[in-house]
Amino acid sequence: MSPILLLGLRDIFSGLVLRFLLKMTLISATITAGVIWLVHKPLMGVIQNYLAFIPWEFAQTTGASVVSVVLAYMLFILTLSVVTSLMSEPLLIALAKKHYPEYPAKGSPTLRTSLALSLKSGLLFLGTFLLTFPLMFIPLVGAVYMLWLWSLLIKKPTHYDVTALFFTPKEQKERHIPHETLFAMIASGFNYIPLLNIFAPVFAQILYLHAVLKKEEK
Repeated sequence: MSPILLLGLRDIFSGLVLRFLLKMTLISATITAGVIWLVHKPLMGVIQNYLAFIPWEFAQTTGASVVSVVLAYMLFILTLSVVTSLMSEPLLIALAKKHYPEYPAKGSPTLRTSLALSLKSGLLFLGTFLLTFPLMFIPLVGAVYMLWLWSLLIKKPTHYDVTALFFTPKEQKERHIPHETLFAMIASGFNYIPLLNIFAPVFAQILYLHAVLKKEEK
C-alpha cells in the first residue's frame, strides 16, 4: 500500500493535477454559491425546526449557524466530487500513460452512469450525515466517522471512473481494488484541511488508478 501512496502524493502536487484542480474548484465554488443563494432562507428554517428540541434559544441560534456552515461545506465537497468525477477522464489517461504506458485506455465512463453513481453517493452521504451528524461531536470517534462518511461519497463513483477506462463492463465487476475503503478515507483526510479539501476527490482517483494498474502489473 505504501508505494501506491507515495506515487499518489507525487502525482497530486504535479503541475498537471494542480491545473486540473484549479479548474474544478472554480466550477464547484460557483455552483455551490448559486445553490446556497437559492435555498439559504428555507434551509435555515428547516435547521431551526430540527434543533427546536434544544431548550435554550441562544443554543438553537448558534447551533443553526454551525449546522448551516457545515452543510455549505458539505455541499461544496459534494459538488466538487461530482464535477471531478465527470471531468477527470483526460487527467487519468494522461497519468496512466506516464506511469503505465503498457496499459492503454480501452473504454470510457458513460456520462449517465458516472452522474448516476455520483448523485446516488451524494444523496447517501447527505442523508446519512443529516440523520447522524451529532456523532461528529464525539472526540476521535467523530473524526473517524466523518472520514468513513466522506469515503461513501467518493468510493463507488471513483471505482467506476477508473475501472471503466481500462476494463470492459464484465471485467469491471470482477475487479476488486485492494484497500479501497481505506484509500477513500485517506483521500478524504484532505477535507479536514481548509483549501486542501479540493485535493480529496482527485487524490482518491489517483490512488485507485495506481492500485488497479499496479495489481495488473503483478
